Amino acid sequence: MIPRRLIPLLGLLLLGVPMAARAEMGQTSGDFAGTVEVDGRRLYLQCKGAGGPTVILISGYCNNAEIWTTPPASGVDPVFEAVAEFTRVCAYDRPGTILDATHLSRSDPVAMPRTAKTVASELHDLLDAAKVEGPYVLVAHSLGGIFARLYASTYPNDMAGLVLVDAWPEAMPKLLGPGQWAAYVTLSDPAPLGLESYRALEKVDFGVASERMEQETAQSPLYGLPLFVLSRAKPVALPPNVPADFSPSAFEAAWRRGQDQLAALVPDAKHVIATESDHYIQIEQPDLVVDAGRQVVEAVRDPASWRAGAE
Repeated sequence: MIPRRLIPLLGLLLLGVPMAARAEMGQTSGDFAGTVEVDGRRLYLQCKGAGGPTVILISGYCNNAEIWTTPPASGVDPVFEAVAEFTRVCAYDRPGTILDATHLSRSDPVAMPRTAKTVASELHDLLDAAKVEGPYVLVAHSLGGIFARLYASTYPNDMAGLVLVDAWPEAMPKLLGPGQWAAYVTLSDPAPLGLESYRALEKVDFGVASERMEQETAQSPLYGLPLFVLSRAKPVALPPNVPADFSPSAFEAAWRRGQDQLAALVPDAKHVIATESDHYIQIEQPDLVVDAGRQVVEAVRDPASWRAGAE
């Protein structure tokens, strides 16, 4: 069971495992957990299941693949295992990501900070090097939603569908306004407790990433892709260092408006509110994430099923 007190809410608020053998050509076609060499570095990748389209799980800010592969509770399958029951699924560790203070990224570190565009390009290179067959349904949490959408705009021929799991809306800086945005940046800047000395920790400028996403949205809309948006109902948990000028209620109101904007990216998108969840829907209500992935996969296999589900 994931130790909740250690899971960093890094997707919003900043938001000892041995390395397996390196991937050989074709090795990732079956069940696989190990490293793949990409541009002279090793990136950790885990894949399971069979069939298409392939689902790629993209973690939120600073979270590694274990957020998808570790059982959220006794007797509850993690999203990774549940999705592997109906199609092929892969998850990976970005450099500098963690599950908690004792489970650090299994990928080689890189210089920080990074750009969201670099992260999207790295994923493309990883999937190409590992020969993970496309097209892909990207299931992305928090800031991972920006990475996934930048991937979609850069490599549209790779894409089959998209699931956004309480994903970061690029309109947040504008929705919050200058004062609240500055307070949010102050709140999200420090490293999590116990990781102050972890220099490899992932760092991406949310404001710059949001601006880049706005530009890409205008130039490369998500036309033709089945889109499923999952949004939390419960307020996000806040760390103890909340600035006096930060308004949690204003943040939640902006987040809700941003989620509605994400659901309006394509005309026939589906939007479900996770009534029992805060930011980590894949932990609080993993069945919702699995079902959303299943519906998008089925829509790729049978487009009529998407239209029928909306009626």
